[in-house]
Amino acid sequence: MTLLRSCLFAATSFAALPLLAQPVTTGEPVVVTATRQSQAQSDVLAAVSVLDRDAIEAAGGFDVLGLLRQLPGLDVVRGAGIGQQAAVFLRGTNANHALVLIDGVRISALGTGAYAWEQLPLAQIERIEVVRGPRAALWGADALGGVIQIFTRRNIGTQWALHAGNHDTYGVEAGTGRQRGNGGFGLHAAWLDSRGTNATTPANWSFDPDRDGATLRSVSANARHSLGDQELQATLLHNDNDIQFDQGESNTRQQVLALALEGALGPDWQHRVTLGGSRDRLDTPDSFTRYHSQREQADWQHHLAPSHNDALTLGLSWLHERGRQHDSLTGSDVYAQSRHTASAFVAWQRRAGAHALDLSGRYDDNSAYGSESSFGAAWGWELGRTLRFTASWGQGFRAPTMNELYSPGWGGWYAGNPALHAEHSDSAELGLHWHLPAAGRFSLRAFRNDIDGLIDFAGENAQALNIARARIDGVEIEWDRQLGYWHIGANATWQDPLDRDSGARLLRRPPRKANLSLERIFTSGARVGIEGHAASQRPDFGTRLPGYGLLALHGQWPLGGGFRLDGRIDNLLDRDYTLVDAYNTPGLTVLLGLRWQAR
Repeated sequence: MTLLRSCLFAATSFAALPLLAQPVTTGEPVVVTATRQSQAQSDVLAAVSVLDRDAIEAAGGFDVLGLLRQLPGLDVVRGAGIGQQAAVFLRGTNANHALVLIDGVRISALGTGAYAWEQLPLAQIERIEVVRGPRAALWGADALGGVIQIFTRRNIGTQWALHAGNHDTYGVEAGTGRQRGNGGFGLHAAWLDSRGTNATTPANWSFDPDRDGATLRSVSANARHSLGDQELQATLLHNDNDIQFDQGESNTRQQVLALALEGALGPDWQHRVTLGGSRDRLDTPDSFTRYHSQREQADWQHHLAPSHNDALTLGLSWLHERGRQHDSLTGSDVYAQSRHTASAFVAWQRRAGAHALDLSGRYDDNSAYGSESSFGAAWGWELGRTLRFTASWGQGFRAPTMNELYSPGWGGWYAGNPALHAEHSDSAELGLHWHLPAAGRFSLRAFRNDIDGLIDFAGENAQALNIARARIDGVEIEWDRQLGYWHIGANATWQDPLDRDSGARLLRRPPRKANLSLERIFTSGARVGIEGHAASQRPDFGTRLPGYGLLALHGQWPLGGGFRLDGRIDNLLDRDYTLVDAYNTPGLTVLLGLRWQAR
C-alpha cells in the first residue's frame, strides 16, 4: 500500500480538474457541485450561489472574504485585515462543517477541519460555487452545512494587473493561456504584500502595538489535451504565504494537484477518472510548532442518461490522509498519524412533467472512526411557468480532526480521543421560487438542521467527547432584477443557531444579516456599483458583539488599448465594528488596480 500511495501522489504532480468541472455553454449559469453533474442553475433543486470571474473582477477587491460575505447564509469572521485568520460559517454551522474543494480536491486543514480562507489567492480563482445544505450523500464527510468549490483560473490570451491600496498594500499578477481545438494551457502568477494594521486591541492578551502584515505568493497552471474520445485535464495551485501576528510570524504553504481523464464510453455513458492530492505546511517558529498534512484521492465516476428525463450517477472514491504535528523545540513529533476512506455513491434524477426528483446515497468506510451511510432526497414542483416549490432532506457527518483524535493536549488537558466518532446531522428545507420578467427573480427558503454528537472538550481534564447538540433554524430570501443597464440584488438571512443543551446561541453567528447591491453598466463598458452589508448583535466568548453596517463602492473604467482601471472603497463611512472580540477591523480602505489584456 505504501508503494501504491507513493505512485498515486506522484501521478498527481500533473494536477487536474475533475471531469465535469468545465461548465457547459448555455444562456445561464451552469453548476456542477450540487449534483456532481453539469446542470443549469435554475434546474438545481438545492440552494446554490455562483461567483464567476466577471463578478470577482467587478468587485475590485484583494481577497475572497468580502465576496463571500455578500452571499445569503454565509457569515464571515476575521480578526484584522489581509492574511489574518478567518472563518466562514455556512447556514449557522461551525467553520469545519463546510466541505471546501479546489478543483474537486479536499483542502480543509487536517488538524482543525476548517479551511484557512486567508490563504486563498483571489487572483487565482475563476469561479466559486456555494451549495447550501447537507451534501454528504454525494460528497461524504464534512458537508453538514454545505459545499464550497473553488475552480482555479483559466486564462485565454495574455494579461497583467497592478494593484495598490492604503495600509501600504501593493500587488502584481500576470498570466497567459492558449486554447485550441485539441487542447490548451494556462499559467497565472500573483504576488501581494501589505503592511496591514494592528491585529489586536489592548484588551487582547497578546497585544503588541505594531502593524501585522502579510505577503501572499501564488501560481496556478492548467492544461488539457484530447485523446480521441477522451480528454486529459490537469491543474495546479501553489501558495506560499508569510503572515505576521502580534507575537510572531507564520509561513503557510499549500499545493493542490489533480489529473483527470474523461469522455464517452457509449452513446449515453460518460465517465471520469480523477487522481488528486493536496499538501499543506504551517510553520510557526515563535511557538515552536510545525504542522504537515497530505492527502491523496482517487475517484471513478459514471453518468448514464438513458432518456431525456432520467439520469444515473454512480462512483467509487478512495482517500488517504496523513497529519504530523512537530515540536521544533524538542525535535520530536507530537503525533504522526494516517487514515484512509473507501467510498461508494449513487444518485438518480427523474423529471416527469412538472415534477423533479433527486435521490442520492453514499457509504464511507474510514479506518479511524468507522463507517457512515448518508442519504438525501429533493423534490421540485413547477406551478406554471413562473413558480416552483421545492422540498429536500439530507444527512451529513463531520469526521473528527487529527487534533481531536490524537493531540496529547497541554499538560494532559484538552487532549484528543481516539474513540471519537463522527458528528451527525439531519436537515430539512422548503423553498418557493418566482421568476417574473417584470419583477425579477425571488426565492424564499426555510431550513432546520439538527446536529448530534458534536465534539466538545468536556471530559476528564477537558478531553474531547461526542456530547454536544445543536439546532439551527433559518430563513433565506433572495431577489435580483435587471432593469436595462441597472442591476439590483438583495438577500437577507434570519437564523437561530442554538446549543440544544444550554439554550445559548452559537458564537459569532448573527441571527440577522442582509446585503444590498446596486450597479450601473454603461455602454462604454464602464460600471459603477454600491454594496451594503448589515449584521445584528451576536455572542462571543464572555461578551456580545454589537451589530454593524458597512458600505462599499466599486467601479471599472476602460481606458482603451486593452487597459482598464479598477477601483474599490471598503468601509466607506469608516465605521468602527468588531467581528472577533479584542481584534481590530480595517477602517476605510481604498484599492486601485490597472489591468491590461491583449485583444
